[in-house]
Amino acid sequence: MGGLLGVSHAIDVLNRMVSRLAVWAVLISCLVSAGNAGVRYLLSYSSNAWLEVQWYLFTVIVMLGAAYTLHRNEHVRVDLVYGNLSPRARLWVDVGGLIFFLGPAMALLAWMTWPFFLDSLLRHETSSNAGGLLRWPVKLILPVGFALIFLQGVSELIKRVAALCGAGAEEVELVAEYARPEQ
Repeated sequence: MGGLLGVSHAIDVLNRMVSRLAVWAVLISCLVSAGNAGVRYLLSYSSNAWLEVQWYLFTVIVMLGAAYTLHRNEHVRVDLVYGNLSPRARLWVDVGGLIFFLGPAMALLAWMTWPFFLDSLLRHETSSNAGGLLRWPVKLILPVGFALIFLQGVSELIKRVAALCGAGAEEVELVAEYARPEQ
């Protein structure tokens, strides 16, 4: 189990580093948005490219931040029964969800979005808007993001199986706390 936990740790580190890009993309997106609005209202000048940059940055924020969100156990879940289960039962529910839902869905989405990116790259696709940008960079973010979520799902599965097998908290970097959303 130690080797698998090492793989899990490496995946966690990778997604932690990638999530920093998402954090910086939030700041850059805000600056681009404010700058674009200021130029538009003060100088009556606008560019579709700046609007598309914001869209691209939003893609980076969501797709490259999602895997770290899964690592932190902050993702959205349907809480009909989960909140009332014991911590061990929650681990079992998570294992089932990772194996039967998250893993296959992310693998399928990564596989399906790769040709979408590749076609855009080979055709040198650009936006149809005046002053628009190349489309392939943002389309590359899709399969990369889905692959990172898939990998983080593998990491979370390893950690939950290790916890179910009796591994201690010092061995497993598992974030499994659950707090019911306040409404």
